[in-house]
Formats: sequence, structure tokens, C-alpha cells
Amino acid sequence: MSMDEDKDGLAAEYVLGTLDAEERAQADALILVDAAFAASVARWERRLGELNVLVAPVEPGAPLWDRIKAGLAGTPQSGEMHLPEVPAPPASAVRADAPGAEIIQMRQRMQRWRGFSTISGLMAACLVGIVLVREYKPDVLPPELRPQRPVQVVERIVEKPVEVVREVVREVPAPRPAQLVAVFQKDEQSPEFILTVDVEKRTLTVRTVAAQRQPDRDFQIWIQPRPDVPPESLGLVSTGEFTVRTTLAAYEPTVISGATYGISLEPVGGSPTGRPTAPAIHAKLVQATP
Repeated sequence: MSMDEDKDGLAAEYVLGTLDAEERAQADALILVDAAFAASVARWERRLGELNVLVAPVEPGAPLWDRIKAGLAGTPQSGEMHLPEVPAPPASAVRADAPGAEIIQMRQRMQRWRGFSTISGLMAACLVGIVLVREYKPDVLPPELRPQRPVQVVERIVEKPVEVVREVVREVPAPRPAQLVAVFQKDEQSPEFILTVDVEKRTLTVRTVAAQRQPDRDFQIWIQPRPDVPPESLGLVSTGEFTVRTTLAAYEPTVISGATYGISLEPVGGSPTGRPTAPAIHAKLVQATP
């Protein structure tokens, strides 16, 4: 064991109270001159002082104090009081080459080792005692050291009716856009062409009814947005019964519904001038569906 370990053991025994009067006087003198030893004593006082907290204080009864006082009053003083003698120099001051120095140092180390063993045994016994008291008599311990009892959790199942909201989705047919129709009639007996316009899709459909085709001519469709502007071509009428064109895509719905439409007989492939070259029959769109 090193000298520091010897001093630490002496400090532990000093705090524990296992030193005799001479050793305790040496320890008191060492506290005054050795700051490291004084710090070691303070550490052991803090360590061992915590054990006092683990045991609840017991106040002695009044009859016990009465017996102690009565015993002290009838006991004479054993001797005169005197101050302690000047302590002998510590072991560190003994020269290593002096006669008997090795025996003295060995004896002191054995005393320190015995002190450590005593302290360790007491601490272990205290811990075992605390564990046993916690298990069998927890009521004698302070509240903070008593074992915590498990908390019983009571589960309560509450049944509540659940209202199921069903969402019914019904398909409501969207209103169909109004169909606009224009009838191109050369005489009062039968129409030659029927023009149907879908304003939403901006498409037109021409049905050939009674018009007579010529081998060297084509029918051409025209639109006149306003009376003060010339007509514009919407394409040729095909040789089939129905002709569908998307040439109204460039016009606004209000223009489509209010314009004047015409069909003229032009050379094969359409008018070369971009304007009608022959008289045209005209018609206005009317709403055929609500």
C-alpha cells in the first residue's frame, strides 16, 4: 500500500471512530498540517454520513434519560482533566534507515488495512440490513427509501354506438348544350341543306337533303359574323349525306350564334378568290333544343 492509501485508510478509521486515543490525537494533528489528509477526512465524513440518512432516528424515552442522569450524579470523577500530550511525529517523519523503521511502517500499514476491512464489512452489513428491512419491515424506513408498490391499472371498456354515415352519390346528368339549327331552303317545297351547330364543341354538321350536285361544281359553306364584314369560308360540303367541320373553333360562341350562314355553288375545290363567286342561299341559326 502507498502512503496516500495509508492516509486515506487512517481518515476512514478516524471518521468511523475505530482509532484509539493516541492514534486519534495523531490524526487531529495531521488534519491541521496536511490539507490532503483533511480533504480525505471530509470525503469519508460525507460517504459515511449518508448511511445515517438510511436509518430513521429513534428518540430515547424520558425514563432512560432519567436513569443516565442519576448514574452520572453518583459517579465520582476518575481523575484530573488534562490536555492531550503533543503527538509524536507521524510515520512519514521517521527515517527509512533508522532502526526499527520498517517494523513501524509495516505495523501502520497493517492497521490501515484492518481499518479498510472493518469499514467495508460495516458498509456491506448496512446494505444487507437495509435490503432486509425494505422487504420485511418497510414501515420503519423513511418514506423515500420504502419500496414503491406497483400501481394497479383498471381498464374500463365503454361501448358506445357508432353512427355510420353513408354517403350516397347520385349521378345527375349535366344539361346538354342547346343545339342550333339553320335550314337552307331554295324554294318552299323542301330544304336543300340543314346546318346543325354545337356551340360548346364549336363544330358544325351539314346534312344534304334535296340539293342537286353538278360534276364540275362544289358546294361551299360561308359565315358572315356581322353585316359590315365580308363572308368567310368554313370549308366545302362533302359528297356524302353528312359533312362535319371544326372550322368554327376560331369564333366566339356569341359570334357563332348570331352570325349569318350561306352555301354557294363554286368551282371544284372552292372559290379561287376567297369570296362567294355565285349567289348563295342564306340562313340564321335557331335554337332547336332547350
